Amino acid sequence: MQEFLGVMLWPFLACLVLTGIHAYLGLHVIQREVIFVDLALAQIAALGAGLALLFGHDGHDAWAYGMSLVFTVCGAAVFALTRFRKQRIPQEALIGIVYAVSAAALVMVLSRTGEGDEHIRQMLVGNILLTGPHEVLKMLAIYSAVGVVHFIFRGPFFRISADPQGAFREGLNVRGWDFLFYATFGIVVTCSVHVAGVLLVFAYLVVPAAAAVLITEDIRKRLFLGWTIAAIVSLAGMAVSYFLDYPTGASVVCVFGVTLALAGVLKGLRRTA
Repeated sequence: MQEFLGVMLWPFLACLVLTGIHAYLGLHVIQREVIFVDLALAQIAALGAGLALLFGHDGHDAWAYGMSLVFTVCGAAVFALTRFRKQRIPQEALIGIVYAVSAAALVMVLSRTGEGDEHIRQMLVGNILLTGPHEVLKMLAIYSAVGVVHFIFRGPFFRISADPQGAFREGLNVRGWDFLFYATFGIVVTCSVHVAGVLLVFAYLVVPAAAAVLITEDIRKRLFLGWTIAAIVSLAGMAVSYFLDYPTGASVVCVFGVTLALAGVLKGLRRTA
């Protein structure tokens, strides 16, 4: 057990930091019904990092992070500008198109680098086992700043997430607030993808919030339940990885899937009762 804690301590702390912001953002994503916005923004961030690699920079240096952030903010602008009072095309469809084009562009870009396949795998699954105190503290600082912004503007953010048509009728600048929401969302995703990869980031965003939504209607209870679920799953997934010798990120994602299935069963049993 001591050896397990020695190997997994900082990766587990990284997962707890990921939990804090992603479980909260996941509640917004589910209410907005834009489930794949995280994947799309993550893919856009990966495209920015891929271009940095093409230009001769390391995938984890300041240039790669800066290009990822610029691309992500541009993606946030696209998602904000495609929010209309009457959506002829569902925004989820537009998000899917952005994801597919970004993924295809990333494959094209990395095909011109020496280790394109390895970089694609790294961006997809990450390697959270390599996380150390520097990465954890950096994530904590960035996510805390984003959390403060969301706390200050929680009123319009939740109003638009819960009832966008009502927000339009009330005269809220929905596109402006959407840009701020997606821009801060993109900052989080850009940082997260560099540490954990696209799949693990998506799992932390959607699964805790979805499981909490199945269990309770209260928004505060959903948030605390999402945090609790993600923390327990993180520890369980890392135990599976360490003791059964499976990749860490994939193990955590699979345990998230099992947890969501159990939450669905619990919901069904409660409804039957």
